[in-house]
Amino acid sequence: MNQFTFISSTQIKQKVLEIGFHKVGIADIDIIDNQVQRLRAWLALGYHADMEWMNSPKRQDIKLVMPEVRSLICVALNYYTPHQRPKGLEYAKISRYAWGRDYHKVMHKKLKVLCRWLESFSPEIKTRYYADTGPIQDKVWAQKAGIGWIAKNGNLITREYGSWVFLGEVLTNIELTPDNPHTEHCGSCTRCLDACPTNAITQPFVVDANRCIAYHTIENRQKQLPEDIKANLRNWVAGCDICQDVCPWNERFAHTTDVEEFNPYSGNLAPKLVELAKISNEEWDRQFPASALRRIKPEMLRRNARANLDTLGAPE
Repeated sequence: MNQFTFISSTQIKQKVLEIGFHKVGIADIDIIDNQVQRLRAWLALGYHADMEWMNSPKRQDIKLVMPEVRSLICVALNYYTPHQRPKGLEYAKISRYAWGRDYHKVMHKKLKVLCRWLESFSPEIKTRYYADTGPIQDKVWAQKAGIGWIAKNGNLITREYGSWVFLGEVLTNIELTPDNPHTEHCGSCTRCLDACPTNAITQPFVVDANRCIAYHTIENRQKQLPEDIKANLRNWVAGCDICQDVCPWNERFAHTTDVEEFNPYSGNLAPKLVELAKISNEEWDRQFPASALRRIKPEMLRRNARANLDTLGAPE
């Protein structure tokens, strides 16, 4: 029962939408045993590659993140824009999530407003917010809050926007009325599994990061990419949207976002492989300001571009 009776779930949801988020749902903190077991099985298989932060006990028990937590306010922000990549082999491909302003900055600004608003009701109200920045299973909680469902490619799909959404959550000590979990609607479709050139989706709902192009172009810090990944990059240098591009939910329900910051920066939509292969540290710094691409260091970007050029048989 909500001990802070002067604020309701309905009020909070209205405020979330007023702030500019596109979807909101509320989840209670009951442990989701089947999801915890799935995470443990995935880790045991080594499918997290060298992302050791995925092994944090906090991902399996939300109270280790915030002992006072009683509810999670889960939010989603549509980031789809109608721009399309050019088809020429000379162009590098960057995942849509990184075309515009760093989503962490956009999400955090809005989440901070929500938290300050909540805390203004009482000094006893506690909040903590995350947007892919903490040991939180964002997609698991979003599904529990009714925002969407975890698809066979591991992404969260919403009925209204497909999977082109950023997720965030506010942990709070307010005990709110939870929403019903979302049901799964992938059906018998296997387009994402069939389209993945590296077979990273080993079975429905299970993704092996060791085989994933997105993992290798963003997280892999080695000087060289594995040969089997290198041979299947298909011009991707930052992330990979293949499994999202073929998803029927995205084909039917992608809507242009009203968040101006997510429109592509100049140079992010159609960069050339040969230019990225020799980009200097200074040029990288100028070209990717306030961008999620800053996680991909210049030496990694050069490596990714060169790996594509090698596969295409381009001269040095």
